[in-house]
Amino acid sequence: MQIQFQGAARTVTGSMHVLTVNGKTILLDCGTYHGRREESRKRNEIFPFDPSSIDAVVLSHAHIDHSGNLPTLVKQGFHGAIYATLATKDLCNVMLRDSAHIQEKDAEFVNKKHLKKRLPPVAPLYTIDDAEDTITLFQGIKYGEEFPVVDGIDARFEDAGHILGSASVSLTLRENGKKVMLAFTGDLGRPRLPILRDPVFIGDADYLISESTYGGRFHAPIAAMEEQLLDPLRRGIDRGAKMIIPAFSVGRTQEIVYVLHNLSEQGKIDNLPVFVDSPLSINVTNVFKTHPECFDEETHRILKQPRNNDPFGFARLTYIRDVNMSKELNDRKGPYIIISAQGMCEAGRILHHLSNSITDPKNMVIIVGYQAEHTLGKRLVMKEPVVNIFGEPHELKAEVVVLNSFSGHADRNELLEYTHRFDRRRLRQTFLVHGDFDQSEKLAAGMTEAGMSRVSIPERGDVVELA
Repeated sequence: MQIQFQGAARTVTGSMHVLTVNGKTILLDCGTYHGRREESRKRNEIFPFDPSSIDAVVLSHAHIDHSGNLPTLVKQGFHGAIYATLATKDLCNVMLRDSAHIQEKDAEFVNKKHLKKRLPPVAPLYTIDDAEDTITLFQGIKYGEEFPVVDGIDARFEDAGHILGSASVSLTLRENGKKVMLAFTGDLGRPRLPILRDPVFIGDADYLISESTYGGRFHAPIAAMEEQLLDPLRRGIDRGAKMIIPAFSVGRTQEIVYVLHNLSEQGKIDNLPVFVDSPLSINVTNVFKTHPECFDEETHRILKQPRNNDPFGFARLTYIRDVNMSKELNDRKGPYIIISAQGMCEAGRILHHLSNSITDPKNMVIIVGYQAEHTLGKRLVMKEPVVNIFGEPHELKAEVVVLNSFSGHADRNELLEYTHRFDRRRLRQTFLVHGDFDQSEKLAAGMTEAGMSRVSIPERGDVVELA
């Protein structure tokens, strides 16, 4: 039995771990890597193994940095089952198609430039046909239900509370009469976040693979979410600002809409128009509505109310699909809010809104999620005076507001609280992944102080025997 760490090792993107038992090989996640363009292309295109040698995939959740390279895997020869929760299966049904559409459009855009420069054409990482082939391989599994993955590996999903359908995974490994329990947290959410149920403890294990995204950082209290957002909104309203919120289509968009719904119900943002400008976000929100089994008690209570019972919609909210309506927002007079994907500002309609807005000091960009290194979102957080959008320099004059109470990832205290529930006498080793090295180091120190022995931070390519 062995585990190979091939993605999200000392970084937060491209989650992928290779587990081999009884001569069978499975992947835990298969996400796209995000970073510098050329490096990302190479990492996503070239697997460190033969994709046809993989027997199955166990997927923790639908975020693209965990699921987005599945169509490349299929394109290059994988044809096994992809196990995921029911909600994750439905989310990937729309998200992988959307990701493929972006790949095709990006290649089309680059090839127009290459044609003018007499450069060879580029191909998309994968196509919509590849995404369609991938979707047929999904098998939806209920939370708490043990299922066979391959000979020698059984698995069980429990709610990770991170996004709709997110799961931690318990894996029972058997080889030559030996039994080993391996736990994989996936991405852990925060207790008491709006909409979703709290994370469910996965149960004791011999080995643990834990995320560490915010292993050294602390979030503002969840109770502060509404007031933390309301303060900049009031400033923006007073000066007639266009307030742009980059947000991932899954999870963050729905949370922001939920909070705005509450503020509207309380009369605190009367007559403030809100536009969700992302076709994918609209499709994802519709998936949310079909999976109430993932909702917490408060959301169920809102849904049962006879009036205004949609937490994802209110009177001043408009969902936009049409590209021409999206363009019309550029000339609209503020104040108003635009929520648009992609959350790290690397692709999608958000780029058009930023390019048309950030040079005006009256406007505002509200950052509500994690921004990886080398992304436009990170450069906005750092308030660089000039940023490139579509290859053109733009002066950053708009106000940039960073709100950390909206994070869907557990912070240091929440991660320690979760991992401390494992029986430390039984736990042989803990591997910290999905975190920048400094964050993983800080979390490892906290775990060690609490009496957890053998906490390591694997590098990409490291192989560990599970004794």
